[in-house]
Amino acid sequence: MVERMKPRVLVLRAAGSNCDGETQFAFQHVGAQADLVHINRLLQGDIRLVDYQILAIPGGFTYGDDISAGKILANQLKYQLADQILAFHQSGKLIVGICNGFQVLVKAGMLPRVDTTAEQSVTLTFNDSGRFEDRWVELTANPKSVCVFTQEMPERVYFPVAHAEGKFVVQDSTVLAKLHENGQIVFRYCRPDGSEPTYPDNPNGSVDHIAGICDPTGRVLGLMPHPERHIDPTNHPQWTRRALRAEGDGVALFRNAVAYYA
Repeated sequence: MVERMKPRVLVLRAAGSNCDGETQFAFQHVGAQADLVHINRLLQGDIRLVDYQILAIPGGFTYGDDISAGKILANQLKYQLADQILAFHQSGKLIVGICNGFQVLVKAGMLPRVDTTAEQSVTLTFNDSGRFEDRWVELTANPKSVCVFTQEMPERVYFPVAHAEGKFVVQDSTVLAKLHENGQIVFRYCRPDGSEPTYPDNPNGSVDHIAGICDPTGRVLGLMPHPERHIDPTNHPQWTRRALRAEGDGVALFRNAVAYYA
């Protein structure tokens, strides 16, 4: 019997990344081979993106979030690695950006659709609270989304956020309407009872309470909350007071990515 090859995940690192280890662990936990790769190794050609099936851009504060959050790393992808990333996407592979990674994908022209030459139509900007938000939030996972990462995921999940520039905004109402029409809205903030949130349940003031979107193919996902920080039920600070589940809510997202290659 031939053993199935594990999907290979490239977890992209740069100066200021700080969730790369957790992201690597999350993918390994569900059966992938995950490598931490510094962007300089891609730029120098020591590592080839084509040799991987999944690209993960983790959270952190790449390059200190100078200029704006994720902008410098986004420019490296857009102007130095665009050909590789476009070929990677066109070959049917998966990309996920978490928190700072979401900011990078948006500013590199990889969300809401992969087009590094298009005018940016959405962004992530400063929280309405004017401060860094570090808290656990309730989310609804859109069952009508085309996103590969959330198929058959529970409709309600619980992840932490940790960001200062997490407010999702759109260029105009037409952009928002297309996100809805195409099934690209993946996660939305909600209250514990599932109803429409106000602050702090929507921690940043995002338009339409949007916490994550995908591209029209469903193979590129960006989200502000951190699924890699809820892999085990004991990751939650109130785990002794909550009914323990078999696994944390974030596992399903990473398992779906690996199952895509089954």
